Amino acid sequence: MQFNVVFITTALLASASLAMSATVTVFAGADCTGSQSGSTNVPTGFCGTLGSSSAKSIRYSGVPSQIQFYISGGGHDNCTNGASLTRGAGSGCATAPAG
Repeated sequence: MQFNVVFITTALLASASLAMSATVTVFAGADCTGSQSGSTNVPTGFCGTLGSSSAKSIRYSGVPSQIQFYISGGGHDNCTNGASLTRGAGSGCATAPAG
């Protein structure tokens, strides 16, 4: 499965500054490999799409509390009905679920 028109949300810790943001980079391959199709800053509290392309994985850094990934289409559009993948604070790589 791929993140198609990825929706991402970032959550704040109660003490986190509103000015904080996470940086995300989109990759064509699993485990943040393959070609990159850009990098962007995502502010805390953001729920939206990172563009019209698809991605197999996304590298993130600077996440203050957690970051949630939603696969576009059906009941998960606009960050609804539960995230497809949730990661905690810090940095890492999120690969789209199999399927």
